[in-house]
Amino acid sequence: MLDPKKLEELAKQISGAVPPGVRNAAEGAEGRIKQILQAQLAKLDLVTREEFDIQSQVLIRTREKLDAMEARLAELEGKNPASEKKSQ
Repeated sequence: MLDPKKLEELAKQISGAVPPGVRNAAEGAEGRIKQILQAQLAKLDLVTREEFDIQSQVLIRTREKLDAMEARLAELEGKNPASEKKSQ
């Protein structure tokens, strides 16, 4: 889920960019902008940074294991000349 504080901060920045003359007419804009942002962002398939970092670490460990297994397999195939004769 998205951080409500970050959404609130973004909504404040957007409404803060409104010129002072228009600001009075846009008093309720901050809340409305926040609602629109939440609705639109909820439609996206987003993950938190924490979830992304965790999955990145899992992928790195998986890649390391795969590389080790490939090296071990190459080593075993190199030690077993009978396997070369069978494949020919």
